[in-house]
Amino acid sequence: MTTFVDRVELHVAAGSGGHGCASVHREKFKPLGGPDGGNGGRGGDVILTVDQSVTTLLEYHHSPHRKATNGKPGEGGNRSGKDGQDLVLAVPDGTVVLDKAGNVLADMVGHGTSYVAAQGGRGGLGNAALASARRKAPGFALLGEPGDLGDVVLELKTVADVALVGYPSAGKSSLISVMSAAKPKIADYPFTTLVPNLGVVTAGETVYTIADVPGLIPGASQGKGLGLEFLRHVERCSVLVHVLDTATLESDRDPVSDLDIIEAELREYGGLDNRPRVVVLNKIDVPDGKDLAEMVRPDLEERGYRVFEVSAVAHMGLKELSFALADLVAQARAARPKEEATRIVIRPKAVDDAGFTVTREEDGLFRVRGEKPERWVRQTDFNNDEAVGYLADRLNRLGVEDELMKAGARGGDGVAIGPEDNAVVFDWEPSVSAGAEMLGRRGEDHRLEESRPAAQRRRDRDAERDEAQREFDGFEPF
Repeated sequence: MTTFVDRVELHVAAGSGGHGCASVHREKFKPLGGPDGGNGGRGGDVILTVDQSVTTLLEYHHSPHRKATNGKPGEGGNRSGKDGQDLVLAVPDGTVVLDKAGNVLADMVGHGTSYVAAQGGRGGLGNAALASARRKAPGFALLGEPGDLGDVVLELKTVADVALVGYPSAGKSSLISVMSAAKPKIADYPFTTLVPNLGVVTAGETVYTIADVPGLIPGASQGKGLGLEFLRHVERCSVLVHVLDTATLESDRDPVSDLDIIEAELREYGGLDNRPRVVVLNKIDVPDGKDLAEMVRPDLEERGYRVFEVSAVAHMGLKELSFALADLVAQARAARPKEEATRIVIRPKAVDDAGFTVTREEDGLFRVRGEKPERWVRQTDFNNDEAVGYLADRLNRLGVEDELMKAGARGGDGVAIGPEDNAVVFDWEPSVSAGAEMLGRRGEDHRLEESRPAAQRRRDRDAERDEAQREFDGFEPF
């Protein structure tokens, strides 16, 4: 049964916003007490957060579909809907978030680091929020926006200071077991290590982590063996340690050729040329291994490597190796830029950007793209004529009709608002300005603009009195 997973594809869905409510306040002697529909709640976000207690992506391998809750719709009496609850997903330290094309979206290192993988939709406004001096009683409300949908790839890269690389059965697991408190599986057959193992080593005042990467073989960078699955775990390490077997039973292998093959695979994988290398000649407790180590050591030192002869079984040479690695780790840490305290930086998305474009496509269709018009279309209930009129007024004020005219659009031409896979298409009819004073504004409720009977009777009496006064002033005596 798989207990370690370092790469998964996660299907995330944020919560949709709740719909706004269209309601009119009613009480005795007030048949039209005014709009009182509340706003819909915001949809929940899907947030990835680094948790030090999590070491694998196994949970998301078994349950790759995750969805946040939706916002509740608004209600009458100016009651807004409840916001959806954010879904927080814990991921291991060192997780890289990518899209399906392989582009890096976030590199999550450090406890508490967060990334919003899917953003919840905005709640729709109720008719109380849409009321104005000209539109006193809207008979509609805005719909909630759908939440983001998407697929992200999570890749785990081990956060360690030192990485042990080498052929299978070179003694890497034995080495990490005696240098730290790690307890990896150790056996006398290849590919005993199937997952990276981490251990903590203390050398003087320096404490560093060491990773045992599953054995590499020729062609690992192209996917042979287990190398390609776990080479990513050495990317964050500051020091690479070549563990070479001096007591191998294979006649066609020797420590120098093993080193050349592993170095070739690391170069093919890329991005590891600037890491300091250390060579460990393991299994010198075997007589033939000790002789072979003494033979190849001068050649390796001529190439510029620091060479250590050790035996994980007999605990020989481990102290010198651990302190040498501690010095290299300390130098790498000192060379890093000084880390500043984490600050919370809020960069809200410009959802109210008024920019938009109008393009004419080959089939004669005019396409409108922009944050505002596309959001307005998503929030419009096209079963409500008043809501459609409100949308038309908003687009006209934004300047969409003017741009359509400049682009050569005429009445009856097809206009699409939104992307090709999710657009609203309609036959465009320009707004009529002549006689608009008789038609009134689209989406208005004329019932509340009529005068009350008593006030109208008073204005009629005033008009009659004024007319009688003008006739009297114009009377000339004989």
